[in-house]
Amino acid sequence: MQMTEQARKEIELEIDGKQIVIKTGRLAKQASGACEVYCGDTMVLVTCTAGNNARDGIDYFPLLIDYEEKLYAVGRVPGSFMRREGRAPDKAILTSRLIDRPIRPLFDYTYRKDVQIVATTMSADQENPPDVLAMLGASVATCLGGLPFAGPLGAVRVGRVKGKLIGNPTYEQLEESDIDIVVAGTEDSIMMVEAGCKLVNERDILAAIDYAHKLIKKQVEAQNELVKSLGIEKRPYEQPPKNDALNAIIHEKTTEHLKKSMDRVTIKSVRQASIEAALKAITDTIAELPEDNDLKKVSMNTIKAYLEEYEAELMRAQVLETGVRADGRKCDEIRPITCEVGVLARTHGTGLFTRGTTQVLSVATLGIAGDAQKLDSIDPQTEKRWMHHYNFPGFSVGEVKPMRGPGRREIGHGALAERALQPVLPDQASFPYTLRVVSEVLESNGSTSMASTCGSSLALMDAGVPLAATVGGIAMGLILEGDRFAILSDIQGLEDFLGDMDFKVAGSRDGITALQMDIKVQGISVEIMRVALEQARKGRMHIIDKMEATLPAHRETLSKWAPRLITIHINQEDIGTVIGPGGKMIRRIIEETGATIDIEDDGTIVIGSIEAAGGDAARDMILGLVKRIEIGGIYAGRVTRIIPVGCFVELLPGKEGMVHISQLENRRVAKVEDVVAVGQRVIVKVREIDERNRVNLTMKEVTDEEKAQYEPVATS
Repeated sequence: MQMTEQARKEIELEIDGKQIVIKTGRLAKQASGACEVYCGDTMVLVTCTAGNNARDGIDYFPLLIDYEEKLYAVGRVPGSFMRREGRAPDKAILTSRLIDRPIRPLFDYTYRKDVQIVATTMSADQENPPDVLAMLGASVATCLGGLPFAGPLGAVRVGRVKGKLIGNPTYEQLEESDIDIVVAGTEDSIMMVEAGCKLVNERDILAAIDYAHKLIKKQVEAQNELVKSLGIEKRPYEQPPKNDALNAIIHEKTTEHLKKSMDRVTIKSVRQASIEAALKAITDTIAELPEDNDLKKVSMNTIKAYLEEYEAELMRAQVLETGVRADGRKCDEIRPITCEVGVLARTHGTGLFTRGTTQVLSVATLGIAGDAQKLDSIDPQTEKRWMHHYNFPGFSVGEVKPMRGPGRREIGHGALAERALQPVLPDQASFPYTLRVVSEVLESNGSTSMASTCGSSLALMDAGVPLAATVGGIAMGLILEGDRFAILSDIQGLEDFLGDMDFKVAGSRDGITALQMDIKVQGISVEIMRVALEQARKGRMHIIDKMEATLPAHRETLSKWAPRLITIHINQEDIGTVIGPGGKMIRRIIEETGATIDIEDDGTIVIGSIEAAGGDAARDMILGLVKRIEIGGIYAGRVTRIIPVGCFVELLPGKEGMVHISQLENRRVAKVEDVVAVGQRVIVKVREIDERNRVNLTMKEVTDEEKAQYEPVATS
């Protein structure tokens, strides 16, 4: 449906005192559906465009979600060389995933027409986060387009400040909140959960989800009223007819192979061999049919799709009827776990976490403050001192795959582990390092993001980072058939692919730090979530036991390869002195000591050095620069130059005074060179500092006792 001038409409709803306004019919009228979503001065334009023809030869729903942040939204010119928005920042990619995950299951799994949703933040007040507005707008635009979508869908962020739950909190409220949870759902069910928490228990998580669902129902009701008022009807869609002849061959020829693949098989390659045998049995049977048989025209993608459906049917029935999974485990049983630390000799910290046939090597690196990531986005946050990066090479699943930059999945998994560890990291004041962990997936058979969380916790502790607690993670699955369901702990790839839910939960012994729930069915109940969370808690305790058996707590000392940081504070007016003209002084200190130096606007200076001597020397040079020269003070310095009437002595780095020829000795001196030479070390006393801040020195007034007792200050 194209929007027209006559179709203009506006609705309002309130979420805990914040007005959300949805407008349609004014912008982007050639899209299938479009709306503007406002909260305060934040505005997101969301469009939905649908293709008219189904795509042939694919076995997935071609849904494309793009969330874009325009820096003009906050009145800023992009910081890139091109001075325009380029590659989407990680936050934009994560928001695209937030929109995709609840929308996708609400389309029929056989739908093959292209659908693209574009959400563009065009105005941002840096008070109201735009991501949940974009999620709400995606549902509105899809409904306005009349697509065969089992919505509407609502989306709410919930925070908790001083014990009170708040819907769609502001950035300022989130700073105080111990819960940051985004929930999407329909009128009856929960579709998606994404959360970061500060060690919050399962009961409080469920309370926040339940609170979010009440607010979601208000959003769904408002959307229904909007669609009804515009007279929009959903386009009809019918599933393509089943190929009964193909199904019959699959049931006859593959049952034995598929059951063999689920008969306590723990090795992924062995299971895959049975699947390949099943596929060969189908193709061999079809090859023997007459040339005019319709099955000769069936594509390999279609055959694989039908085989997967039957595989899922057998796997799900086995779990529900026997309680035994394909690898022989019970529903709440976790695969064998091994942990190692200190795997790589020259890195700062490493953690190798292996669970079944999933293996991740996490490597921690400690950097100085200047290593923090600068953020060029519309969010108030401008830099990150904690980064987790996740890599998923093809060899981890035995496939040939080009080694390119991280995709959306890699960024999403990396962000989840990053969020899981954030609450247990030391604050910057007590531990001023920039922290980065890279998780390399070496083997993959389910739950690599949670293995990355476990490996990263071990790597940071191995590096000597004082974590408040050990953090472990587990991925839960679901088999749901009518009123019957089974919750699966520590799902492997088969159960993720053919099951109904991927519910990742991370945390310490004291509570949850992060969770993420994706489902493939059209919603689950809060009761199922309650059972899953409790089963996940028990699994998490088991995993943490295994981790702490390897490394009970963080190492008492930092890795010898990590930089040593020294923090000092100087007056703000002295910052220019330390930097020097054009950075000359600070460059000189760095070159002479080999240390790294970061200076904050408040006068905080962080000095980094692998060798303690270099850091100490840089500290002494900086303190010498800002030390005040006092009248009567005794200083050890070096003669820097000689003129006919005296010599100049460097008292402190960059600070000189002059000794007049009459102040060199207690006798008449004919030539300055008769007493001192350039580079000579001398002991001097400050006689006066004149109105032009010139320092006049004397050598003859320094007593023998003062010379003997004086301990020279380190100078250049």
